Amino acid sequence: MKTSTETQRYSLNGETMGTRYTALFYAEAGLDTDAINRALAQAVGRVDQQMSTWKADSDLNRLNAAPEQVWLPVPEELVTVLAAALRVGQQSGGAFDIAVGDLVEAWGFGPGASSVTEQPLDTLAPRSALSANAALTVDTQRHQVRKRAPLQLNLNAIAKGFGVDELARCLDGFGLTDYLVGIDGEMRARGSKPDAQPWVVAIEKPCRGVREVMGVMELCDAAIATSGDYRHWIDVKGRHYAHTMNPATGAPLCNSVAAVTVVAASCMLADAWATALMVLGESEGPRVAQARGMDALFVLREGDRLREISIVGGILQAQIDSRPTQPRPRT
Repeated sequence: MKTSTETQRYSLNGETMGTRYTALFYAEAGLDTDAINRALAQAVGRVDQQMSTWKADSDLNRLNAAPEQVWLPVPEELVTVLAAALRVGQQSGGAFDIAVGDLVEAWGFGPGASSVTEQPLDTLAPRSALSANAALTVDTQRHQVRKRAPLQLNLNAIAKGFGVDELARCLDGFGLTDYLVGIDGEMRARGSKPDAQPWVVAIEKPCRGVREVMGVMELCDAAIATSGDYRHWIDVKGRHYAHTMNPATGAPLCNSVAAVTVVAASCMLADAWATALMVLGESEGPRVAQARGMDALFVLREGDRLREISIVGGILQAQIDSRPTQPRPRT
């Protein structure tokens, strides 16, 4: 068993992707934390520069502006994320689709977009674009991408998770074996605390306008991500519209799912699947999670109450019809 006298606790953080990254780890005393933090900042900086829709010169925006039927060289990290996004898109039956950049802009959630509250809803053009799986070819060997039809990609539902994985890879490169890294609510853990206890991650209650802890999950060599309707939204004529887009309807998501938390081997996959399961909804989402053997927590809005559906390893653990106080999945 590890003892607290053998290690020292370190905590590093910095700005990235409009929020902050964090790295908490235990290691021997006397480490050069300046070098580690520079490496962490560079790791997430590369992800942001490649995958942001808010940076005009990002590799993603370069791809969005590229002509069709032309192979475009892109960085290896971006190829990795695009390929993963297409896999989750296929496995989720199209519920996860990164070709929603046009929708994000149309509904006022993108950079420079005018708020939909300032224009009539019936002026929003219906979506006619193909899905990413139908219109994008990714060559992972040659690190190049080709658009077969016009499309606007948005990686907001997967890039942050990948950024967390990059933080983990960075600490791995320094030989660190016990850490918890995160960007906002997306987290990844390796090893344990010096007392051999797992890392404890807070789960936010899906309440709009306030931040309140709903419960905790314990992590050891796993990642966690949450998608919800309570952080970014707009109200139009008294109706609530969340920032997550439903590819099937071409509009913001509208179902009873308030939040989905997924535990997976990588934060990139946890991030993507949390969004996919949320889009799939209160019935199909849990069914897909069970069929795929996933660890997932669904929180549903039912009037003024919250109902919790907990799935561990694809097995339904509990359905709690109350205001949830503690999530059930643990890994």
